[in-house]
Amino acid sequence: MDKTVAKIYNFSREIAYGVLDHQTVDEIKKRIMDIIITSYAARNSTPVRLIKDALLPRSSGSDSTVFFTPYKAAPEIAAFINGTMTRYHDYNDTYLSKEALHPSDNIPPLVSMAESRGMAGKDLIASISVAYAVIAGLADAVCIRDRGWDHVTYISISSAAGLSNLIGLDREQFENAISLSINNNISLRQTRAGELSMWKGATAANACRNSLFSVLLAEKGFTGPSEIFSGEMGFFRQVSGEFDLSLDVNAVRRTMIKNYPVEYHSMSAAEVASDLRKEIKGKIQHIRIDTFSVAHKIIVKDPEKLRPKTKETADHSLPYIVAYTLAYGDPDTESYSERYLNDNRILDLIDRTEIQVDRDFDRTYPGDLPVRITVETDSGKFSREMRYPKGHYMNPYSWDDLESKGISVMGESLYRSALAIIKDLENRKVSDLTEVISHDEA
Repeated sequence: MDKTVAKIYNFSREIAYGVLDHQTVDEIKKRIMDIIITSYAARNSTPVRLIKDALLPRSSGSDSTVFFTPYKAAPEIAAFINGTMTRYHDYNDTYLSKEALHPSDNIPPLVSMAESRGMAGKDLIASISVAYAVIAGLADAVCIRDRGWDHVTYISISSAAGLSNLIGLDREQFENAISLSINNNISLRQTRAGELSMWKGATAANACRNSLFSVLLAEKGFTGPSEIFSGEMGFFRQVSGEFDLSLDVNAVRRTMIKNYPVEYHSMSAAEVASDLRKEIKGKIQHIRIDTFSVAHKIIVKDPEKLRPKTKETADHSLPYIVAYTLAYGDPDTESYSERYLNDNRILDLIDRTEIQVDRDFDRTYPGDLPVRITVETDSGKFSREMRYPKGHYMNPYSWDDLESKGISVMGESLYRSALAIIKDLENRKVSDLTEVISHDEA
């Protein structure tokens, strides 16, 4: 067996609900609730509607719920649609390390598979802990972004590991599941370069769809390429370079729930801009944003970030997010609509914005998420700095915070119905949860 696959397999064999401590289980439950919230927000978005039109109705011998619809579909189809809902608004959780990514992208395929097999909530929780450990370990190991590969390449591996743990694949099946999931799931970083398209919000869901498909094949004995990491043309040589994987069952505690639907490297900036908006007096003359190199590379440097034409580009534009927040207040899921993309007030503030990289900030990232914003008006200068925005693991989201997010997005009745199941998930079936979210109460 490939040594890296063996490490993942051996780790996963030790993970079951009973070995997880209370805090880790509680944080996993928060992430399940969070993806329900973010999925609800995107349920009627254009990309999700287009995918539904293309793929529904669709059925198999053991179907899974398409969130907030009366439809069921084959598990891999449901996973793709639900995963796109989860990710579309850039509102689900984040992990920052050598690679930045969204660990809760792993949850929709695990829910779909667990529901289709009639599985218990405690098994879902354990499989999520495996997926989070693998995705965090990969992100800690090496940055593939700078090599031209997208981080969802790692999601292919982590989702396959979680799914394989969920259904109890043996050693040989597990190796084939990981191998099949990786081999044809190497994703180009062009997804997040230049003007961003609908695919930005769907590519992780597609990786998970392919992983689920691969796991189903491996379960029946279908084989994949050998030595998928260390082989002559394997992952190390072609994609990442060699690395040693470290796995932490409590990795979920170092992930961050989003307080705003913005690319996470702009989260501190959005919160600071929101605070400054309450303080500044007079007409804004100039805005200076001091940030760090990774943020500049991802959400600043492309010229498209100064005049975003799509929702996907705007929520990945630091100048747009700060300008919007100073002009209109806290960003929400409507902040990237056509009327705001062409809003002269926002565009004027973007033109008054200067963004610089602070090398001291580079030294503290990714442990901190530092930003400094200075706004000069005709009445004076106003400045604020932040390192840990709400939701950062050093300033973590509470259940009360999640309640505020959930009720504002999906209303109190549906939020509390889903919450009641999730809080007691270890004693429930996954289908108890999917039954609640098979209805759209908007």
